[in-house]
Amino acid sequence: MPTLRLLTYNVRSMRDDRDALGRVIRAAEPDVVLVQESPRFLRWRSLCAELARRSNLVVVSGGRPAGSNLILSTLGVDVVSTRDVLFSVDPMMHQRGTALAVLTKEGARFAVAGIHLDLEEAPRLRHVGELDRVIAQSVPAEVPVIVAGDANDGPDSLTWQALAAERQDAVGVARGNGTFTWSGEEPGNLIDGIFVDPRLTVVSAQALGGPDVAIASDHRPVLAELELQPIGSAT
Repeated sequence: MPTLRLLTYNVRSMRDDRDALGRVIRAAEPDVVLVQESPRFLRWRSLCAELARRSNLVVVSGGRPAGSNLILSTLGVDVVSTRDVLFSVDPMMHQRGTALAVLTKEGARFAVAGIHLDLEEAPRLRHVGELDRVIAQSVPAEVPVIVAGDANDGPDSLTWQALAAERQDAVGVARGNGTFTWSGEEPGNLIDGIFVDPRLTVVSAQALGGPDVAIASDHRPVLAELELQPIGSAT
């Protein structure tokens, strides 16, 4: 079966050590990266392109039109379709959204959706519902979907439970108890997750650490290795 290395990473708008950020992503050797807090203001397109270059990847979709969710990939991943969506917004809150892409790798088709949810529970839960509707509208039923990003809430929360209601919590499946992503220097909370269609197999999932991780962002990235289903195989 083909495998997918998927990384989710809140890069804090590249405000920290950009060289270290590039090294962290390259060292993980991901096929696909779902980025949160990609640059959203002045020169955001060129800065997203810079992040891709530093990572030895290419931009698939996202950025400001997706609420600063960005999808990067290697050239070994083919793009079938993309969609950038903005969620409903509450007064005095940041604009949230999702970057969604249907992709293929080595004969296996799958979809990814990047998220960065709100700081308050009510809009977080509402946006999970909006995300599920966007996926249902945009992704054929036979294509497995991986949702990943910064949930701004932990595994015991209603938000995390909603994301994992019909998906596998990759860190939980991989028995990654004690895996923390916030904050980058002294992590004590898990708020970044990867939620995987049950038709796919979670091989491993873990938060990454090391000296570069501590200075590249205020979050630690999460890397999962997933076993994909070739097109036409039984599920």
